[in-house]
Parts: sequence; structure tokens; C-alpha cells
Amino acid sequence: LAPYVARSLREAAAAGAAAVYLDIDTPGGRVDAAERISDAIRRSEVPVYAFVNPRAFSAGALIAISAREVYMRPGAVMGAATPVDGEGKRAPEKMVSAMRAEFRAVAEERGLDPRIAEAMVDEAIEIPELVDKGVLLTLTSGEARKVGYAKGEVADEAALLRAIGHPGAEVVPVDPNWAEQVVRFLTNPLVSPLLLSLGMLGLVFEIKSGAFGLGGLLSLTSLGLFFGSSLVLGLAGWEEVLLLGLGLIALGVEVFVLPGFGVAGFLGIGAIAAAMVLALIGAAPTTGDVTQALAILAASLLITAAVVYAWLRHIPSSNRFGGLFLKGGMPQAEGYISAAMRADLMGKDGVALTDLRPAGTATIAGERVDVVTEGEYLSQGSPVRVIRSEGYRLVVQHVP
Repeated sequence: LAPYVARSLREAAAAGAAAVYLDIDTPGGRVDAAERISDAIRRSEVPVYAFVNPRAFSAGALIAISAREVYMRPGAVMGAATPVDGEGKRAPEKMVSAMRAEFRAVAEERGLDPRIAEAMVDEAIEIPELVDKGVLLTLTSGEARKVGYAKGEVADEAALLRAIGHPGAEVVPVDPNWAEQVVRFLTNPLVSPLLLSLGMLGLVFEIKSGAFGLGGLLSLTSLGLFFGSSLVLGLAGWEEVLLLGLGLIALGVEVFVLPGFGVAGFLGIGAIAAAMVLALIGAAPTTGDVTQALAILAASLLITAAVVYAWLRHIPSSNRFGGLFLKGGMPQAEGYISAAMRADLMGKDGVALTDLRPAGTATIAGERVDVVTEGEYLSQGSPVRVIRSEGYRLVVQHVP
């Protein structure tokens, strides 16, 4: 939402719009996104008005008071902005203090009573005849108008335009463009685990195959979509992308360069997991953001584990995909059989058919065989004698 609002305000300024109004109806959202929207509103070259229609709770209250003026539909409400964790409980004091300061700063900039803004965030603040201690402040449209937080009450868009001094003005709605819609889809809490799972599955198949192929392409595409959408939203920065790259490089070294699986592999997996979590929580995470990020990562791991289990256990026996796997076995007795010892050629003489450097071919007792010297180099045509038989190899030496 933050990039969409910022783009809309830039386009309004470029088009020479007289004003912009935000139709707000929200139960809240991410703190970092609300802060970015608040910054964009306060920096806007075009006057921005907020229309609370009918509620602006939590982060929505910060967005509303960031506007030049706030108008509310009769019966609308605004406030209740204390940050909470994933279980709906009050966030730690550090986060509450930061949000309280953010509300106070915006209120002071807009010429509003900062104590009222703080009371929306912290229930410890008491304001006589408005809110008791221990209760978060939520203003009705009438209360907001009385304390100066709302300029007035308006029933609809036409009334709002009259109130801000632009009666009958043409209103141009700004809808999210296709890129913003795609990013919003990719960052959906239901879609993010799928992207991460596909990325991890690609890595698993790549490690198993030991060569770059379809698994690597799947992993790069999925992780690219995940981190790219997080970059656009401002949840991830280039630090997370760099961490992901280092993790992939470490895994690549482990798979293609070093034998076995050791320190580089574990460091690579750790770096990739850390980049994923950091890209999910953003720069100013609440406890709820961290909880949600860990839940998404856990869901991704479960999906990955389930698919790998099904792949290894059930797919080899299926009719459709069973042909992709080698099912036959070979008893140990029928396994590798080394070449028979050529005791019959021991001590026999012959001639080198090729240069022996030190391996080559010779004719021994009229039979063409592969031979090797003990390290000396012999030219083609040199007389040789078999001195030892080592399975498929015959060791020869030069006969003076």
C-alpha cells in the first residue's frame, strides 16, 4: 500500500491537482508501512485531506492525522493505536514508546494536542473528561471535532469537496497499477510460503543433482520473486539480497567444489534463512511482524519437507513418474567383478604397440593387451616383459 500511496501523490503533483483526499477505512496494519505513508503525506506537494469513512484504527489513525485536515463521516471512529504482537497482546514498551513518539511528532507538526495522540497509543495516559487511565483513546467523530482532531463531519464525497473548498471539482480516482497488484499478491501471507517453499525445493533438488539445472532455475525464479516484491514494498533492502547471494554462493561452493556437506553448506543455509526472515519483518518490526515471519518460514519448511518426503517415498512407485527412477537392484554377488588375473602372461615377452607413458598397449604372446610400466617411458616398438599382473593391468618393464 505504501508504494501505491506515494505514487498517487507524485502523479497528483505532476498533474497539477488542487488536492488529494484519502478515503480511510482500516483496522490497522504494519507499522513500517504506515510510517512510510505518513512521511509521503507530509512531504506531498499537493494538500492531502483524510476522510475517515468509517474507521481509522491503529496505523490508520497515524495516516489520518498526518493529513492537512481530517474529516469524518458521522459515527466514524479513530484511534486505538497501541502496537500489538501476533496474539493481539500489547507489544513491549520499546515498541510502544517508539509509536507514541511517532504520533506525538505528527500531532505537533499538524498543530494538534500531542497528549491526545499519545493517548491513542498508550493507555497509561489520562486526559480528564476524555479518557481514563488504563483505557486506550478512541475518538468518535463528534469527540474528534470537539478536540480539534477532525475539522468537521461530512456524509459523503460531495460534502467533503465543499468542506475543503473545492465544490463540484472533478475527482480522479487512482487505482493500483498492475505491478502494485502483482507485488500485493506475491507478498500475501498465503503466497509467500509457497514462493519460499519452491525456492527451497529448488535448492534441495540442485544439491541432490550436483549440477545446475531445472532445480536451480526454479529456486532463482521463486526467490527472485519473493525478494523482489519485498524490495518494492520496502520490507527488504539490498542488505538482505546480499545476504541471500552470499548464502547461495556458499551452497554452490559446497555442492560443486567441496566434497561432502560441511561448514560452507550450513553457513549457506543459515544465511539464506536469515535473509528470508529479515525480508519478511521489515526495518521496524513489531512482535507481531516477527511472529508472522516465523510462521511463514515454518509453513514453508513444512511444505518443503512434505514434498521432499512424497518425492522420495511415493513418486518412484507411481505409474506416471516411476520411470524417472532406477528401481532395479543388483545382488552383491552379481555386482562389480574385477578383471581376471592374467597369470598365464607372467614372464612373457612382447613389443610396445604404442608409446608407454607409462600406460599404453603392447602385444604379449601374440595378444593385444593394455599395459603399464613402473614409471619409465618407453617408445613404440620397445621390447617389454610382463613382471606383474594387477587385475585388468599388466605391469611390464623394458627388456634390454
